[in-house]
Amino acid sequence: MVRSGTLLIKYWFSASDEEQERRFLKRIEDPTRRWKLSPMDLEARARWVDFSRAKDEMFRYTDSEHAPWYVVEADDKKRARLNCIAHLLSLIPYKDLTPPPLELPPRQEKKGYVRPPKELQRLVPEFLTSAKASGSNA
Repeated sequence: MVRSGTLLIKYWFSASDEEQERRFLKRIEDPTRRWKLSPMDLEARARWVDFSRAKDEMFRYTDSEHAPWYVVEADDKKRARLNCIAHLLSLIPYKDLTPPPLELPPRQEKKGYVRPPKELQRLVPEFLTSAKASGSNA
């Protein structure tokens, strides 16, 4: 793939043993997070050392100069994702295709136009208040 010109970028998100244990316990204890634990996750936890060895072996055979593995420290999920995105963007060659500045044309005059009353329209009910819609925890 790489020899044919495909840019192959591989990431491994690595959480510490302590963080993984904290996440497992949080998911076990919280019914709203329990769905995140699949039977495969539980089996992987039971075979933690075997899976870690297999990952190390995979890295030994598949990490190369032309297709390296990049390890992302992932104890802090948000920071890990942002670091990964920044790193990925730094690896991809690009041309700046920002369009030139635009000037807005003047808006057309109403010339007697009046919008019909909202009562005549089928409005979508507002389920979210403005505080919820803006991401506030109010």
